[in-house]
Amino acid sequence: MTRCLMLAAVLCCAPLLACAQEVRYLLWDSDQQPAYRQCAAQFEQRHPGIRIRISQIGWADYWTALSTGIIAGTAPDVFVNHLAKFPELARNRQLLDLVPLVRRDRLDPQAFTPGLYGVWARDGRQYALPKDWDTVALAVNLELAEKAGVTREELQSMDWNPVDGGSFERIARRLTTDAAGRSGTHSQFDRKRVRVWGFQTPGPGGALGQTEWSHFAGSTGFTLQERPWAPRLQYDDPRLAQPIDYIAGLPRKGISARFDLTRSLGSAAMFIAGKAAMVPEGSWTVSNFARNAKFRHAWVPLPVGPSGQRASMMNGLGDSIWAGTKVPEAAWKWVRFMASPDCQRLVAASGVAYPSLRGFAEQAVEAQRRRGADASAFLVMAQSRTFPMPIADHGAEIHEMVGTAIESVLVGKADARTALRTVDAKVRRLLQP
Repeated sequence: MTRCLMLAAVLCCAPLLACAQEVRYLLWDSDQQPAYRQCAAQFEQRHPGIRIRISQIGWADYWTALSTGIIAGTAPDVFVNHLAKFPELARNRQLLDLVPLVRRDRLDPQAFTPGLYGVWARDGRQYALPKDWDTVALAVNLELAEKAGVTREELQSMDWNPVDGGSFERIARRLTTDAAGRSGTHSQFDRKRVRVWGFQTPGPGGALGQTEWSHFAGSTGFTLQERPWAPRLQYDDPRLAQPIDYIAGLPRKGISARFDLTRSLGSAAMFIAGKAAMVPEGSWTVSNFARNAKFRHAWVPLPVGPSGQRASMMNGLGDSIWAGTKVPEAAWKWVRFMASPDCQRLVAASGVAYPSLRGFAEQAVEAQRRRGADASAFLVMAQSRTFPMPIADHGAEIHEMVGTAIESVLVGKADARTALRTVDAKVRRLLQP
């Protein structure tokens, strides 16, 4: 009798197991993976007929793997999307339009931090729900700053201009030391034998310059694109050429390392190794720096520019559904849950990202503070002059062209005005209707 009852129970359960749906979710940030596993566990308790399978592939291989999966018909049902990448995916009809689902479930776009929802839309279609957002601030080696006599108050109140660099450059000089231990302000400072550079830019920055030059240019009042999808990208504006020429000139002063010396290592690694005292980085690097920088460091707001304002690109990631998914309803439930307070509260508590819903970024900053990292500078930047990442067709081609042009300036082969005018003409031809 017992065996018969057990067999009956198995036979009754078998249809339920067979009908369970699996939603495959792909992300690139390994730091965020544990938080979303917590979300998945909570989601599966509420939806016992759905299983979430999370995979992680690093940024360097992420988009190649995604493209390969789409071509092969094996792409993940849901994946983290980037504003620089989604135009091509949308144009190739690889993203599910979420508008019918948003309307059916009465999702309120106003629940998200302003500016995050609408950028994922085009021609009346919605291609993602906002996941999180980020801004840029300066990471500063506090031990080097204290040794140079630079106070936190000075760091937090820096100003900048493209002519003499303002107090930002004066502080960068103080933080620079040569092989003999002389400061960049010393009369006998040897700019050819530098031990620690006061400031290091991450590089050319491609078409966006998110952490490289967009903040300097934005603080002059410069706007690259008037609105998402606007067909004009103003790379020929002098207010962009001036900051890029300024950055390119810092190695000649000994304040920054030459680009050819930093191309492979990168500014973040230089900072962690104690070779650069200040670097501009995004809020997504807070956990990485806290884990790997073996010295006291702080995050401070970017300097006030000639416009009288600080400026930062405010980017936001989104969760998209692959148009070829076999489980669209289950995929939508997962995307909707990730954009809910229940999941975003878990993400905020982890301190690895600033969730997209209003008020949750402050919770994330508080979680970071409890772990010893004061990242409130990113909130300061979010309340300063912010601008969205430019969104246009042919993003990969533009990124390559503009990056090559700016690199030619950084290595001293061209001046910024000439290089940017040339590439601007190419971009205009590319974007002509």
